[in-house]
Amino acid sequence: MAGNSQRRNRRTSNKKGMQVGSGGQRRRSLEGKGPTPPASARKGHAKQRVAAAKAKQAARRPAPRRGGPKGTNELVVGRNPVVEALREGVPANTLYVQQFIDNDERVREALQLAADRGGIALMEAPKPELDRMTNGLNHQGLVLQVPPYDYAHPEDLAAAAFDAGEDPLIVALDGVTDPRNLGAVVRSVSAFGGHGVVVPERRAAGMTAGAWKTSAGTAARTPVARATNLTRALEAYQKAGMTVVGLAADGEVELQDLEALDGPVVIVVGSEGKGLSRLVGETCDLRVRIPMPGGAESLNAGVAAGVVLYETARRRA
Repeated sequence: MAGNSQRRNRRTSNKKGMQVGSGGQRRRSLEGKGPTPPASARKGHAKQRVAAAKAKQAARRPAPRRGGPKGTNELVVGRNPVVEALREGVPANTLYVQQFIDNDERVREALQLAADRGGIALMEAPKPELDRMTNGLNHQGLVLQVPPYDYAHPEDLAAAAFDAGEDPLIVALDGVTDPRNLGAVVRSVSAFGGHGVVVPERRAAGMTAGAWKTSAGTAARTPVARATNLTRALEAYQKAGMTVVGLAADGEVELQDLEALDGPVVIVVGSEGKGLSRLVGETCDLRVRIPMPGGAESLNAGVAAGVVLYETARRRA
């Protein structure tokens, strides 16, 4: 036993003590440092300076505020209007049918269209209930409920364009009260690659069933924003680096000479009768006129917007 203990002690005493090492530095020095970073990430490189400038510009833009003021439910009343709305793809959540209704061709078509689309509830209701819902209008036994339109916030439109690496092209309507004009503008914006339409919250047309029908379905992919104050919305666009251009018969610049269309721009269209309101007109950076050799005094909002949008798309092509 004593011999074994002495052998263990000798083996223990032969072990080396702790030594000061390199801490792995020599091993790490032999390892690769990874792939070369891209030029935009290399300090002092020209592309890095460009990327930094773009980041600074993006930081100055206001953060998008998702969602705008909500609309209200709308009722489409009458057999022909209901059938036309369903044919044009107007959003709907409920079709009310009067009990014991005369089942003519329009009623059958309305029921078939609602069933084919899906997502539309069919509700049977007595005539007095439909009279109450429609405030006594001649509903002819058919009432279609259109849900509130989900308006965007004005800043959403510009943010979406900037995020896609595109120059925003937005149309703002000032005092346009005809829903058909709004629908026509939405259709033109969609056709010529625009990013949306802005309307005031008060004293202006909203996205009603009539606007949906005139847009010919393009309202499903072209956002409409509602501004509580149109002048402030335009000023916010200016702060984001956009040029606000108002259409006016006495504008100082003709459409073909307007260089602003090549960059981020908001086109403001006034009402056919009164044109731009005073505050909105003063807010615009430029006022442009559309040459009309035929001598017409003015164009309606839908046509005027279509002319300017076409010219913008032609230049950007």
